Amino acid sequence: MKMIVILALAAALAGAQAQPAPRKAPEAPGRGFALEEATIEQLQGWLKSGRYTSAALTRMYLERIRALDKQGPHLNAIIELNPDALKIAAEMDGERRAGHVRGPLHGIPILIKDNIDTADHMMTTAGSLALVGDPASKDAFIVGKLRDAGAVILGKTNLSEWANWRSPKSTSGWSGRGGQTRNPYALDRNPCGSSSGTGSAISANFAAAGIGTETDGSIVCPSGVAALAGIKPTLGLVSRSGIVPIAHSQDTAGPMARTVGDAAALLTAIAGVDPADSATAGATGHLETDYTKFLDANGLKGARIGVARKKVTGYSPATDQLFDRAVEDLRRLGAEIVDPADIGSIGEYDDTETEVLLYEFKSDLNQYLAARTGVPVRSLKDAIDFNEKNRDREMPYFGQERFLHAEAKGPLTDEAYRKALEKNRKLSRQGIDDVLTKHRLDAIVMPTGGPAWSIDLVNGDHFLGDSSTPAAVAGYPNMTVPMGYIYGLPVGLSFVGGAWSEATLIRLAYAYEQGTKHRRPPKMLPAADLRAR
Repeated sequence: MKMIVILALAAALAGAQAQPAPRKAPEAPGRGFALEEATIEQLQGWLKSGRYTSAALTRMYLERIRALDKQGPHLNAIIELNPDALKIAAEMDGERRAGHVRGPLHGIPILIKDNIDTADHMMTTAGSLALVGDPASKDAFIVGKLRDAGAVILGKTNLSEWANWRSPKSTSGWSGRGGQTRNPYALDRNPCGSSSGTGSAISANFAAAGIGTETDGSIVCPSGVAALAGIKPTLGLVSRSGIVPIAHSQDTAGPMARTVGDAAALLTAIAGVDPADSATAGATGHLETDYTKFLDANGLKGARIGVARKKVTGYSPATDQLFDRAVEDLRRLGAEIVDPADIGSIGEYDDTETEVLLYEFKSDLNQYLAARTGVPVRSLKDAIDFNEKNRDREMPYFGQERFLHAEAKGPLTDEAYRKALEKNRKLSRQGIDDVLTKHRLDAIVMPTGGPAWSIDLVNGDHFLGDSSTPAAVAGYPNMTVPMGYIYGLPVGLSFVGGAWSEATLIRLAYAYEQGTKHRRPPKMLPAADLRAR
């Protein structure tokens, strides 16, 4: 086993040294691709009619990945392909021929983030060379649910290493194992983190849909800058067991897709109570058997929508203009608008959020790594030491300040941790609940963030602003959909609601999506088109 780990590590280190520069994009990447922008419902229709088999769909997506991810525009969104994908697809075809169809995801190719365990021939590394070695011994709970639903796990996506928690000076979308993921709308732009590979890959039509994870912004931000529908669920709606953690009080997995309908179908497949994740016990009585039944093109008629502006606007005039237009579109589509409907206490728990995440990261990661076998590290301290020994490959652009700060923290019984967690939950939940109750709102809307910033490995990330923190800290749902474009760069609109309000958010977001139709596929331009608006 040790020899396998050493060989795998050596190969990964060699691969990490090569950081190819972006190449000139092909003249119209994707033109002629038969599956471009195909929805899960369309794919199922084609499978049912015999137009395609699951094996054919899988082969087509694999060919597209090979042509555009490591060649051509070199999107670099995929960290590893599943060598069993075609075999799984053929098995799903066999079941279909025998008259057995498991559901909407039967035979549908899906991509997942490389911090989600799979007990197959793929590694789970969170983008770090420190976890290169043997595959996980057990599927993550949500991976088991995807397999049960008949999905074909096509591969794993690159990410901001350790889910963007190693350093506050990181460049989103970069990992020691996978290198730099690029934004498919402009290759010199950042894909946002940490689910950067999933966002870029699904936007570029590398699979039908994908799974990301979020602690604060890591589903909604990469979805927003890639013109996707992304759902950050209520904490506990989706299991986290078998996922490399940051913090149990905020971590969740969720769908990222080109349409709200596809995101709803994927949420249906992965939501559920997991005995190994105590947070999911709270989902009992709140789970829906089918989230696609809430897709209503008239879903905004009579809905009361609050408009948040304080501390979530004002950082980008062009984004604010798009947001004002989105508010008018919501009104046009039948919503009653309450403007402003600002979230109270926003910004008052930023420091204590970081404090809680540092404490929980040390505790949660140590627990996760203690159960992993066949990898070089068994604790946060081991990971820190590994990074120091491999500084030239793991830390060529930014350090591991947060790792060091987390390692210095005490146990979760510390009073400082307990007080910070209590403050975070009280202020964040009360801030959202109070405005929803006061104005009798179905949801609150705000810009997801501004347009993608340029990739800058010298200075790190320099995005302008975002709105993910209140819902992330509260553990409440947050759903983003395309709101428009700034110089051809997508910007998202976020719908935030109270706990377990996914069905409502899906209904509202779908009606907005259908009433505006902002999504358009990326052209993989070398740089943003400054003539576009």
